[in-house]
Amino acid sequence: MIVNGKTIISDDLKESNFVCDLAKCKGACCVEGDLGAPVNTEELDILEKIYPYVKPYLSEKGIQAIEEQGTYVFDEDKEYSTPTIEGKECAYAIYDQEGILKCGIEQAYFDKKISFQKPISCHLYPVRISRHESFEALNYDRWHICSPACKLGDQLKIPVYKFVKDALIRKYGEEWYDQLRKLIENAPEGNPQ
Repeated sequence: MIVNGKTIISDDLKESNFVCDLAKCKGACCVEGDLGAPVNTEELDILEKIYPYVKPYLSEKGIQAIEEQGTYVFDEDKEYSTPTIEGKECAYAIYDQEGILKCGIEQAYFDKKISFQKPISCHLYPVRISRHESFEALNYDRWHICSPACKLGDQLKIPVYKFVKDALIRKYGEEWYDQLRKLIENAPEGNPQ
C-alpha cells in the first residue's frame, strides 16, 4: 500500500492496468449493480441546482425517476446515491446512437451548460474511496463487467492511477497527484511507470 498524506492507496492502482472500452462494455457500470452511483454530501446541493440544466439531456424515464425519487436518494446502504430507473440504470444515464450509456450530467458539462462534470465517484471509477476517521482508503474495484477495460489497459500499459489522473487531481489536487506519482515511480519494489 502507498501512504500519501491522509490517504492510503492500494498497490492495485499502480500494478493493475485499466482503460474504459465503451465500445465493448456499452457503459455497463451505469446500469449494473443494486444501487445508483455514490454521491458525497458536498454534491447533494449541486445535483439539485444543476438538474434544470441537465434535464433536457435525460430520457423520459430518467426524468420520471428523478421527479419521483429526487435528484439523489438515501439508499439501503445508508448512503447517498443517484436515483435509478426501476432499480437498474442510473436516472442520469442516457443512451447514444450506438446504444452506449453515457452520463447526461457530463453531456451538459461538455456543452458548457454546467461547471460540474459528474459525481466524483463516477469520475474516479474503477477507484472507490472508503472514508475512515483519520484517512481515506483508495481501492481498485474489480468487476467482471470491466474485463474489456482490463484487456485494453494491458494492451496500452496504462495503470489505474494514470487512467484516473484527472479525477484524482479533481479530488485531491495536482500536488497530491504529483506526490503519488513520485511515490509510485520511486518505489524500490515498484514497477517504474
